[in-house]
Formats: sequence, C-alpha cells, structure tokens
Amino acid sequence: MLIRLAIASLLNRRATVILTLFTIALSVALLLGVEKLRQDAKASFANTISQTDLVVGARSGSIQLLLYSVFRIGNATSNISWDSYQHFANHPRVKWTVPLSLGDSHRGFRVLGTSRDYFQYYRYGRGQPLTFEQGQRFEDLYDAVIGADVARELGYTLGQSMIVAHGLVDIGNSGHKDKPFRVVGILARTGTPVDRTVHVSLAGIEAMHIDWQAGVPIPGRSISAEQARQMDLEPRAITAFMVGLTSKISAFQVQRQINEYRREPMQAILPGVALQELWDLMSVAEQALRAVSILVVVAGLAGMLSTILNTLAERRREMAILRSVGARPLQIFTLFTLEAGLYGLFGTLLGYLVYSLSLLAAADWLLESYGLNLQLGPPGSLEWIILGAVTFAATLVGMIPAYVAYRNTLADGLSVRI
Repeated sequence: MLIRLAIASLLNRRATVILTLFTIALSVALLLGVEKLRQDAKASFANTISQTDLVVGARSGSIQLLLYSVFRIGNATSNISWDSYQHFANHPRVKWTVPLSLGDSHRGFRVLGTSRDYFQYYRYGRGQPLTFEQGQRFEDLYDAVIGADVARELGYTLGQSMIVAHGLVDIGNSGHKDKPFRVVGILARTGTPVDRTVHVSLAGIEAMHIDWQAGVPIPGRSISAEQARQMDLEPRAITAFMVGLTSKISAFQVQRQINEYRREPMQAILPGVALQELWDLMSVAEQALRAVSILVVVAGLAGMLSTILNTLAERRREMAILRSVGARPLQIFTLFTLEAGLYGLFGTLLGYLVYSLSLLAAADWLLESYGLNLQLGPPGSLEWIILGAVTFAATLVGMIPAYVAYRNTLADGLSVRI
C-alpha cells in the first residue's frame, strides 16, 4: 500500500522527479564509467604480456624498461651489445629469448626489429599466442608484419610497400627510402601495443642503417638494398630482450646474474612486479579520480535531498489528508523514506542504462585511440555493489526529510485548530 502511494506521489510530481532522477543517473553513470575504465585499463596493461619471465635492457628504472620494451612508450637510455645478449641467450637456465630493437617508426607507428621467435614465444592475455589474420611471418630481409591497427588505419594490405623513418618522427631526410619494406603478414587484433607495431627482422634494421651513423646518412656512402643483402647484417646492439626460463624457480637467480653482469650495465625485471610498481605510482591519481566520482554521486544525492525538503511545505495538505484517513506519523516517515529509496533505485537503474549505452557508443573509439578493450556484459559484483550502495545511501538520506515530515505531522496532529 505505501509503495503504491509513494509511486503515485512521485508520478504526481513527475517534472521535478525526472530532473532529480537524471541528476542521480548521471552521477551513477560517471562512477560506473570511472570504475570500468580503471579496471579494464589495469587488465589491458596486465594482459599485454604473459608467460615471459624476464625483460632485460640497459640499466635504468624498472618502469621505464617495461614501458619502452613492452608498451612502446618512450625510449631506451642506451642499448645493450649483441655479445651480452648472446651470453645470456646461451645460459643453461634460459629456454628461449626474443631480441627487441626499437628506435624507428612508420607514419606514427613504432617499428620493432626482432627475430622470427617473436611470433612463436610472445604471449598476451592468458597465454594467447599471436595469430595471423592474413599472410605469414617475415622471411625475406625486407619483409614486414604489421599489427591490426596499422593495417586498418593506413589501409594496408599484403604486398604493400612501406618506407621506414629513422626515429619517431618522419621529417626531412629521415626516411630509409632506398630500402623499402613489403607487407607479408597482418596480425589478428590482440588489444595490446602489438596492434600498433610494424615488425621487421633484426637484419632488416641493420640493412636500413648500414650506411648511417649517429642518426644521419654517412656523406658519400650509399649502399643499395641489393648490396646490403651481401653484407654481414648481424646486429651490433639491441634495445632489450625477453626471456623464458626452463623453470620459474630460477627467475630470481638469473635476474641477479644479469643485474650483476660486469661486462655491461644491464637490468632484468619481472614484468608482473614492474607492472605493480607502475600501478602503485599511478594509485594517487587513480584514487583522486575515484574520489571525484564519489563526490559527484554525493552531489546528486544532495540534490535529491534538497528537492524533497523543498516540497515539504507544498505537501503539508497532502500529509494532513493522509492523517485524516488514519495514517500515523510513523507511516508518513516510512512513506518519505520509500520515496527516497525509489529515487535511488530508479536513478541507479537509469544510470546503469546511460552507462551501458555510453560504453557501447565509445567502445570502438577507446579501442582505436587508446587500445582499451572495454567489454560490456551483465553487471559484475562491483557494479552490483555500487548500485546497491547508491540506492541504500539515497534511502538513508531520505530519512532526513522523512523525520521532518514525521515531526510536522505529529505537531499538526497534536495542535488544536479553531
């Protein structure tokens, strides 16, 4: 009975109710969206690399090494020699290694020089291997394998010719125009930086730079693409390399040996540990963003409270009529509390609808622009907690005007009217 009466009362004031519900809905949608982005961004970073025991590069910070070697963000402070790489590649506890050479680009996408083992051992997500949407891995010196985003944004297909630029920006005479590459493979989408990477062989990287020195072409020396094929193209240095061990137990032992290597300053990191350090570094901003979202919800509930309090004077006659037909002050209190609870319930449901529609509309854009693969599904435990908490908070807030109405009706019931 009281629930029907509360719904009828809300419908009678539908214009004000709709505005209040919309305010609560937007605040709930924002809170859900922030939590979704936070969780999926963390999952996206965590899923970028798996089943790799160590990542090794020149000595620097562990987060910096993780960012440039795995996420293609930033640049290495220095390279490591090929001899040092070979030394640890032949380590008895090392099962496989994948060398990485960074520093070039193609139309805004990073170019990665590596070996064919990259396509065999690189894993992402829950141990998922790289697969080809079209074509195959590189075999020839000037073959290139591109990620899904590279193919989609540049419109590249198999057989496409492409020029690699020296450095991260293609300006002036920075392109290796005399040694074009040919697309032989397009990788299936992974939702990781692999999608935005052009992969070529280490020998291809050496061939491009064989007549360059200190980042510029050597004056008076020009070696053609065919001449480069006849030359020794073993790398002199690489940026980093990934390591898979014969046993997880030996990870700390091999890591210590690499970090204490005397011939060259090197650093080995455990990807999972470095990733946790990254999230710890970002935790302040993460918590600040969450706090702002919660404050928006609080503002929405405050607006609801203000709306209900402002209608108390207008509804005094309504309360008098209810008292005249036998309603008790406690029932008036319950009525106002129910109305506030319905505000919270319908507001959170509308907020979840707004959140879901916004997620559907922005999912492709977020994936293309930031590599965030947001999946819309039924509400998870966190969503249910948020929806329940907002509804419960609205009910608690509603007890304030409910108590005021209770006091008013009690006073009206005790007063003598002439």
